[in-house]
Amino acid sequence: MTEPLSPSVGWGVLHLFFRVTPDTRRAEVEAAVKEAEAAGDQAIPVAMLGHKADLAVMALSEDLWRLRRLQTALVGAGLELVDSYTSLTELSEYAQGVPEEMRQARLHPQLPPEGKTAWCFYPMSKRRNVGANWFTLEYDERKELMYEHGASGRKFAGRILQVITGSTGLDDFEWGVTLFGVHPDDLKAAVYTMRYDTASALYGEFGAFYTGMVAPLGDVLDRVGIEA
Repeated sequence: MTEPLSPSVGWGVLHLFFRVTPDTRRAEVEAAVKEAEAAGDQAIPVAMLGHKADLAVMALSEDLWRLRRLQTALVGAGLELVDSYTSLTELSEYAQGVPEEMRQARLHPQLPPEGKTAWCFYPMSKRRNVGANWFTLEYDERKELMYEHGASGRKFAGRILQVITGSTGLDDFEWGVTLFGVHPDDLKAAVYTMRYDTASALYGEFGAFYTGMVAPLGDVLDRVGIEA
């Protein structure tokens, strides 16, 4: 057996985006997710909206090899993998002094949150433009800007759960942002509001947005047309 490959802090996170094909076999999709969950991992199924994908699975594990096994099993079940994102749970450098309960919630989130079935994911980075280079700012200035950004996010407490995962050196952007909302317009309002913060308006770069609905696996497979 391959030795586990685990982050020294936190968990591995893999967002997988699939298109359903005529060869997709429902029983094998269900078996792949159940195997991951039996190993102690989380696999959140999402019915996607729009043309980018039919189905998403957001998976969290302490072992990156188990994430790879889930990916292999889902592709082997006849799903076409059309996009993906790799990241790790992390505690921001600006939040090192948070209470232990909050620290654990960021490093080891328990998903999906109850009552928040609206879902979106997008990657983002900080700009390195001339005159707007985040990485040339002093730490205290960056910290102040991130505190402003966090204060905007806290306005949506109870309506939005935000899971920010780090991907510097792992994928094309520096962070992955996953939002779980009570209503779909909560997702829209949160992103719109936070884009006015200087940390986002002046320094934020965003990738493609993916939007869908979280539900039990059987319901998601029904809605994306994977028949029993």
